[in-house]
Amino acid sequence: MPTLLDKDQSIDLGRLLSLVDTSNIDLQLILADDSAFIMGISSLSKAIRGDITFLNDIRYIKYVSDTNASAIIVSDKIYSDLIMRNSMPDCSFIVCNNPYLLYARVTHWFNKQLSKNISQNIHSSAIVSTDSIIGHNVEIGPHSVIGPGVVIGRDAKIGSGCAIGKNSDIGDNCLIHSRVTLYPNTTIGSRSLIHSGVVLGADGFGYALDKSSSCFIWNKIYQFGRVEIGSDVEIGANTTIDRGALDNTVIGNGVKLDNQVMIGHNVIIGDGTAIAACVGIAGSTKIGKRCSIAGAAMVSGHITIVDDVHISGATAIISNIIKSGRYTGIYPYSTHSEWQHNAPIISKLSKIRKLIKSFFKK
Repeated sequence: MPTLLDKDQSIDLGRLLSLVDTSNIDLQLILADDSAFIMGISSLSKAIRGDITFLNDIRYIKYVSDTNASAIIVSDKIYSDLIMRNSMPDCSFIVCNNPYLLYARVTHWFNKQLSKNISQNIHSSAIVSTDSIIGHNVEIGPHSVIGPGVVIGRDAKIGSGCAIGKNSDIGDNCLIHSRVTLYPNTTIGSRSLIHSGVVLGADGFGYALDKSSSCFIWNKIYQFGRVEIGSDVEIGANTTIDRGALDNTVIGNGVKLDNQVMIGHNVIIGDGTAIAACVGIAGSTKIGKRCSIAGAAMVSGHITIVDDVHISGATAIISNIIKSGRYTGIYPYSTHSEWQHNAPIISKLSKIRKLIKSFFKK
């Protein structure tokens, strides 16, 4: 990992911790010497002097003795294990009850420092409608187009090559990376992060079949809803969210979407839900709060999933889930030859069941 800050920007470790959000974190700073100055953040094995790193998994404790980091964030248990193993490196420690959360908060501080070095302006090649409203300290990158009636909140950053459709609304402190497309009337709450290639508000997949002619004709159903994105949302690269047919597609506050997620029209996703890569959610499905959906899971349309549901990877959900908990529907992988023997049996389970029932009736 390269050093993130110049030497003259380095910060005393104690000062760094005073500037980081440590709410809900109990920590103790154990200094190796009178002071430790931090210039970067890195993984345990790649860290150099001046870096802060973290250790949250006991499996990686073997790398601690060889690290060159200046400071390590650890749990109390891991710190005690290091003392018992007598493998303490020459560095400072931040011992806390949630190392991974503190590491996340430290990355926020570094990201803010790097953002300060970006000039705040509207590039000369950007096209900004005269009746749009651009907040204070907004950056708009090269070749981006801001449509009529658009509102962009203060301190927002719009990357290069973006298209922000008519009457869209982007909240304060949003970061929209290059090549993002917002169709008209899309709204994004404050502090949201949208990665490259995201498309918000394209038409949902809606067609009515006309069977009256010899050749079936699919009649397009035009979509008049919009996409509403809450605050503190992150949307990964090349994810697409279709606008509603009549009602809106709604993504709640604090939702995290990975890369290449597809969300159909009229879907509603509750606050604090996280969805991993390559998940597909068909139209008009409602997903509750604090859910998690692992990679490549598929969710059928017009169903409801309650709060606090966790769906394993590659699972297909085809009906309502009315009770919170973890749900898995994956056939365990095996060697191909084993699969060839098992697959024919699985396809005949219903027939086998009937035979067993008839046998016991006799």
